Amino acid sequence: MKDRKPGPNDACWCGSGRKYKKCHQAQDQAGAQGVVQPPAATPRRDPLHLDEEERNSMRRACAFNAQLMDYIRDYVKPGISTGEIDQLVHDYTIQHGHTPATLGYRGYTKSCCTSVNEVICHGVPGTQVLKEGDIINVDLTSIVDGWHGDQSETLLVGAVSDEALRVTQCSFDAMWAAIDALTPGCKVKEIGRAIQRVAKAAGFSVVKEFFGHGIGKRFHQRPHIPHFAENSHGNETLDPGMCFTIEPMINVGSWRSEVDRFDNWTAYTIDRKLSAQFEHTILMTEKGPEVMTLTKRGPQRGHKFTNSQPANV
Repeated sequence: MKDRKPGPNDACWCGSGRKYKKCHQAQDQAGAQGVVQPPAATPRRDPLHLDEEERNSMRRACAFNAQLMDYIRDYVKPGISTGEIDQLVHDYTIQHGHTPATLGYRGYTKSCCTSVNEVICHGVPGTQVLKEGDIINVDLTSIVDGWHGDQSETLLVGAVSDEALRVTQCSFDAMWAAIDALTPGCKVKEIGRAIQRVAKAAGFSVVKEFFGHGIGKRFHQRPHIPHFAENSHGNETLDPGMCFTIEPMINVGSWRSEVDRFDNWTAYTIDRKLSAQFEHTILMTEKGPEVMTLTKRGPQRGHKFTNSQPANV
């Protein structure tokens, strides 16, 4: 049985990923009328679906980014400033011949994001000094040979409150629940469904104003990854070869945020209650999801956060 003839807005039969009307439609119509056409140009590769060489490039970028995370965790202690953390990130990245992706991105002036306590994301490093009981999300993205590795962790600064432990645990568990929900060709909305289940069970809320994203040679691209179940982006499928981030932001109180009107980056919880986030870069393979930013010394799947554990391990 033959496949049906594609419509103008359907994906072209050649596998280019382009619409039929912008790819082979004219050639097919000319051929049907007996007009001989010159050979078609080689279809342009779809940058959203990586071949094996490109997947290996992403693996190298993500491996360095995980190495950077393991390096920085030892410095996150009471008394260090967020600006000092940023300098450590910058120096380590440059010394290894790579580039901090955030530096200069859309006018951002730092090499990482440091989001403390009630800051949801995009906290700009500066003079703030960490104190006992803080939680801080350190968000790192490295460019290695043109490819981006991206991840974040919420780190405990000394002994923290039970509430801080609970929201940190919830974000971590929600991220892994979303990863475990993935199968080749599944819809994006399965990510949001899994995250919402975990957050609701813990009595927390899921931020709706910031998404995960596709990643590769570009920092941000399709697919858009909302962390709640919705249809406008949620119906896109996650096919083998696609790379994307899962990065649930979980709030103790309201899910709503507001962005600092002075730096235009730092996003706070609207009620100034705690927020926590974890992030991994994921490659969808033919067998299922591959977590590309696993650290050697950070929390692994199933980890339980306590105040008695060694610092940030």
